[in-house]
Amino acid sequence: MARLSLWKDGRHTNDYRFFDRRISEMFTIGGTGILCHKYLGPITQGLQYATTAAQGSAGPVITLPSTSSINIGDTVTAVGVPANSTVIAKDASTITISANTSSALGMGVTVGISPSAAQPSYVNQSEQNIQDLLWMENRDRKYEPDVYKMRGIYQRADQDFDLSQFGLFLATGTLFMVFHLRDMVDLIGRKLMAGDVLELEHLKDYDALNQDVPAALKRYYVVGDASFAAEGFTPTWWPHLWRVKLNPLVDGQEYKDILNTLIPGTSTTTAQILSTLDTNLKINDAVIAEGTANLPLSGYDTSSYYNKPLSVKGTIPDHNGKTADDSTDKADEINDTADSASITPDSVVTGYLTGSSVAPNGLPMGSGISFPTSPSTGTYFLRTDYLPNRVFRFDGMRWIGINDVQRTSLTQGANNLTQLGTFVNESETFVNNDGATVNVKQSLSTVLTPKADN
Repeated sequence: MARLSLWKDGRHTNDYRFFDRRISEMFTIGGTGILCHKYLGPITQGLQYATTAAQGSAGPVITLPSTSSINIGDTVTAVGVPANSTVIAKDASTITISANTSSALGMGVTVGISPSAAQPSYVNQSEQNIQDLLWMENRDRKYEPDVYKMRGIYQRADQDFDLSQFGLFLATGTLFMVFHLRDMVDLIGRKLMAGDVLELEHLKDYDALNQDVPAALKRYYVVGDASFAAEGFTPTWWPHLWRVKLNPLVDGQEYKDILNTLIPGTSTTTAQILSTLDTNLKINDAVIAEGTANLPLSGYDTSSYYNKPLSVKGTIPDHNGKTADDSTDKADEINDTADSASITPDSVVTGYLTGSSVAPNGLPMGSGISFPTSPSTGTYFLRTDYLPNRVFRFDGMRWIGINDVQRTSLTQGANNLTQLGTFVNESETFVNNDGATVNVKQSLSTVLTPKADN
C-alpha cells in the first residue's frame, strides 16, 4: 500500500482543488467589494514612427515618414533593433543607427525615438517597462479604462496614536489585504502588483462635509508591495492567497490617468473632489505672502540708523545747512551765504547684505539710467543700469558711489537678484557647440543621462 502524502511532486491534486474552491467561496461570502484599476505601464514617451519602407536586409538604415524632429544621438527602440542603438546620421526620410538590425524590418514597424537613453520610447505597452532607468521611476502611469470587480478581506482597525517611537504619531492608514490567488489571476490576467490602484467601495463617504460635492467621496489605495500570504498555504503546500500592502492614494503625477477622469454628468474631475492640492497651494501662498510682509528683502535693514553728516573737513558741522524753504531765516540773515545748502551724509552703515536702494536718513533720491544734468551738492541718485544697482552722491564736482544695492526680494521675480533667483532658478538659455539651444536650468535626470559604451 502506497504511503499517504499531501504533496504530489508539483501537481495540483484534487485535494488542492478542494481547498481552493472552499477558500474562494469564503471570499464570495465574506469578502468586501474591490474595484481594481489595472496598471498597464508608463505612458508612451518620446516619438513613435511607423517605417514607410521595408529593409532589403538587416542593416543600419531605417526609412521613416519624417526625420525633422530627430536629432543625432537620439536613442532608437524597435523590435529587431539592438539595445542602446543611437542615431548617427540622418537625411530627410532615413536615419542611420549605430548598429545593424538583427533582422530586416518590414513596412509599418513601430520605431521609438527618445532624446535620452535613460527614458526610452517603448514600442510595447507593458507593466514591466521602466519609464526612467536612471532614477528607477514610473512617473507617468497608464491605467486600463475598464475596472475589475474583485473580492478582498482585511482586518479593520481604528486609527490610533502610536506611542512606540520617539514621539506621538498617528497611523498613516496603511492596510494589508488578501485576495484569492486563482480568482485574481483569472480575472485580471496576473497577480496584483505595485502600482495597481484599488477602490474600496465600502469606504465611500456619502455624507461629505462639503455639501457641494456632486458625488460620494471615494477611497483609493495604491498597491505598494505584494507577496504570498503566510496563512494562505494549505496542507498541500500550494498557496491560495495573495497579500498586498495598500497605501492611501495621493494627488500625484503618477495617478493623473485616474484622477483626471470626469465624474459622470458633471464637468468636475475626481481630483477636484478628492485632492487637497488647491487648499495646500492657498496655504503655501498665504505663508509666502506673510513671510514677504515680515521680511520683504534679504539681508539686514539699517534704515533706522541715523548717519551724521560731516563737513568737508571731516568734522561734525554745527548745523545741517539751510534750504530755500527754511521759514526761520530772515532776509537780513548774515550767517548764511548764498551757497549754503543741506549737508547730506557721504557714507552709509556698512555690513553683510546691508546695502539698500534707500538714501541715508530717508532723504529723497531719484533713480534712472543716467544722472540728472543739474544736481545740487549732496544729491542722491540710484543708477538702475548697474548690476547690482548703485547709489551715488554728488559732492559738487563728481558722482561718488556710496553703496551697492544688496538687499533684494526673496520671492521669485525680476527684482530677485539673490543666488536663488539668479542661479538656482536661472531662466536663460545658451547655444551649445552643436548648435542646440539648451536651458541653463536643467534637472539632474536630464544632465546625468547614461551613455552607451559603444
